[in-house]
Amino acid sequence: MYLSAREISALLPGRFSLLMGLQAESFHRLERLFALRARAPGAYVSDVGDEMNVHLELRERHAYTLELELTYAFHDPDTGRRAPEAQIRMYTDARLAEALHCHPGRGRWDVLDLRAPPPLILRHRLRMASFLSRWLEFLDAHGHAPHTLVAVSAHHDEPLPA
Repeated sequence: MYLSAREISALLPGRFSLLMGLQAESFHRLERLFALRARAPGAYVSDVGDEMNVHLELRERHAYTLELELTYAFHDPDTGRRAPEAQIRMYTDARLAEALHCHPGRGRWDVLDLRAPPPLILRHRLRMASFLSRWLEFLDAHGHAPHTLVAVSAHHDEPLPA
C-alpha cells in the first residue's frame, strides 16, 4: 500500500509544531547544560579545556522569562562582530527557549521587513531555532555542564572570587 503526498504530509508535523519542538528541546538543553534558572544575572564562562570557551551573559531575570546571550566571543574579521552568537529568551513557565537572533545587536526586524509575510517569518524563526538546537547539542557533546560554568567579571574572563 502506498500513501499519497497528502496522506504523508498529514502524518508529518507542521512547521509550527516543529518550531515548538525545537524550542522545547533547546530549553531543556540550556537548563541541563547551564542550570540557568538557579543562576543570578551576570557574566559566565564555560571552559572544558578545548580553547573554545563559551561565554554566557544572563542579562535579565523576570518572573517567567530569562534573557541571555551565548557566544564563543570570536570576532568576525569582516564585520568585527562576535560570531557565533545567539540572543535567547527562555520562557520558564512554557519551558521554551526562543532564539531571538543569531547576530549581535540585531533583531528580527533588522533582517526581515516589517511587512514580511508570516511564512517567511516562520521560516526565519525555524532557521534560528535549528541553529540554536544544533549548537547546544554540540556544546553538550563537548562536555559543557553546570560545573564548567563559572561567574566572571563583565569585562574580564577571570573567575570571580568565591
